[in-house]
Amino acid sequence: MTNRPSAALCATLLLGACAATATEPPLAQRIANAAPATTVTARGETAPVGTPNADAADDPAIWRNAANPAQSLIVGTDKKAGLYVYGLDGKTRDFLDAGRVNNVDLRDGVTIEGRNGILVVASDRNDVAHAKLALFRLDPATAKLSALGKVDAGAGEAYGICLYRAPEATYAFVVLKDGTVNQIALDTSGAAPSGKIVRTMKLGTQSEGCAVDDRTGILYVAEEDVGLWRFDARPTGSIAPTKIAAADGKNLVMDAEGVAIAPMGEKDGYVLVSSQGDNAYVAYRLSDDSYAGRFRVVDGAIGGSEETDGIDLMLGDFGPGYPGGLFVAQDGHNATAAQNFKLVAWDDIVQALGIDR
Repeated sequence: MTNRPSAALCATLLLGACAATATEPPLAQRIANAAPATTVTARGETAPVGTPNADAADDPAIWRNAANPAQSLIVGTDKKAGLYVYGLDGKTRDFLDAGRVNNVDLRDGVTIEGRNGILVVASDRNDVAHAKLALFRLDPATAKLSALGKVDAGAGEAYGICLYRAPEATYAFVVLKDGTVNQIALDTSGAAPSGKIVRTMKLGTQSEGCAVDDRTGILYVAEEDVGLWRFDARPTGSIAPTKIAAADGKNLVMDAEGVAIAPMGEKDGYVLVSSQGDNAYVAYRLSDDSYAGRFRVVDGAIGGSEETDGIDLMLGDFGPGYPGGLFVAQDGHNATAAQNFKLVAWDDIVQALGIDR
């Protein structure tokens, strides 16, 4: 989330306190100007993060337990304090004090200290001048995180992070706050992790959210005030970006934030991006980058989500509560409690948008 005051906050402050955003239309106008959005409701939510009265919760990552889907886990960041692990019931299973970790991603089946495991990587911004990646192992039996170490990620402030499982290696893409994207080859096979920057890409302004489609080797990055881009994720590929969608205030309302992928078949599916400026989410087809629809998570038995930063999405069996898959969105305004994450069934989104499942 950017540091702009929210519409709700501005309503409670003196006019002068929000003068910095005078050129930005109020939320009601942004919603009115945007393309129509359908609605869904959350089926679950996590416990609030531990940092109250602050922009703290930021980004989730999903691990699906194929043997027992109901025991799947969600890792989420409190960017002021560390990493949480939640069950699908929303209860906190673990917390690890990792300081200022902003975004998080994970991959299963990675060789960690000589055996396969679940690798969790967070963008570490404890030193804003020198980006690092903080690496962890997630134990699926205990839902506990254990720190593996840190890897240098280049000069600048670490912001976004996403992982790519290629045939030859596991790569991390760290998105620095200025729009620089460093691709880092990770080695977690030994006693301590290591990493090497294999190439660098660049967007023009502040960027954060990203996701990689492991099937096709395509990286998607959100440049907050500009739009959604894709890159070739292969280390030998072109470093030139291709714009998928502009943050034009219609389909995508700046800030463009979290990014997630719904893979279908060999190369089809959707890429979703958080349209933070009007509390919505936008879907684009992976096959041709075309617009597929937009939706909001609104109040129901569980509250909706607003001003969302990070999102994650995984298709597959998550038990009867989340048919089709699980979509997780950070909620920037969780009633009177600290921020948390909302859980939505993928089938509910598919039905609302009228898209292919």
